[in-house]
Amino acid sequence: MDRTLVQHGILDAVPAQGSYLFFSVCGEGKLRKALKKLARYADGEAIVVGIGASLAKALNVDIQGLRNFSVLGGAVDVPSTPFALWCWLRGSDRGELLLRTRELEYLLDDAFQLELAIDAFKYDSGRDLTGYEDGTENPKGDAAVAAALVTKGKTGIKGSSFVAVQQWLHDLDHFESWPKKRQDNTIGRRREDNKELVKAPASAHVKRTAQEGFDPQAFVLRRSMPWSESDGSMGLVFVAFGSSFDAFEVQMRRMAGMDDAIVDALFGFSRPLTGSFFWCPPMQGRELDLSAVKL
Repeated sequence: MDRTLVQHGILDAVPAQGSYLFFSVCGEGKLRKALKKLARYADGEAIVVGIGASLAKALNVDIQGLRNFSVLGGAVDVPSTPFALWCWLRGSDRGELLLRTRELEYLLDDAFQLELAIDAFKYDSGRDLTGYEDGTENPKGDAAVAAALVTKGKTGIKGSSFVAVQQWLHDLDHFESWPKKRQDNTIGRRREDNKELVKAPASAHVKRTAQEGFDPQAFVLRRSMPWSESDGSMGLVFVAFGSSFDAFEVQMRRMAGMDDAIVDALFGFSRPLTGSFFWCPPMQGRELDLSAVKL
């Protein structure tokens, strides 16, 4: 597949600094004008853009496979928090991202309202704040392309991606009160060397989400980043790109215990605050290709 069609930030490594911006619609009559400006502004590398189902509906277009995040109840609460538009700002300078956020708000002001902004960062070599490596099982190379991108289809669809975004809140005090063995068994790996534990319990996170353990296999490309606030709250912004939402959804259902009543041990110290789905359009040259939404 021609990789010039792809928003490069999807395949690139996690940056040192990131901001996740979630917008609602506030002016339907000015959506198309605002999106045309965004298409020219976003380069797909420093800014990755995703369109929500409500925005597609407001534009009176149908993107096959785009839908809202499903609420999962039962033993654990997995909320759905739909948004119209998502922008992932990527960089190395926190001040630069702050100023870029201001530029985006101004650019989209007539049509979109910023509802949620999450500042995130890369920890160490790419670890969660628990100290465990994040994204160990990420596919690489051609396998990453196949997992994360729509590799077939017409112009405006080929090179696009579907992304699931969740903000998870950690109770690190609770997690750190556990013995080391319980911590390792919760994740299913040893923190010091990242080695998978063969005898980890069935509730271990790596066993709940073993991508090759589904039929069909459920591979996604994770691009998650830790976050924290001055009030002491902290956690992980979980981001999973896919050729559809299917792989993420089967993993999430298993984590919630909906397959076999075994809940992912991750819920013992962490819980999702949000849950959103977006479609990330392809690129055309140095601009977003919004032909699929009739722009």
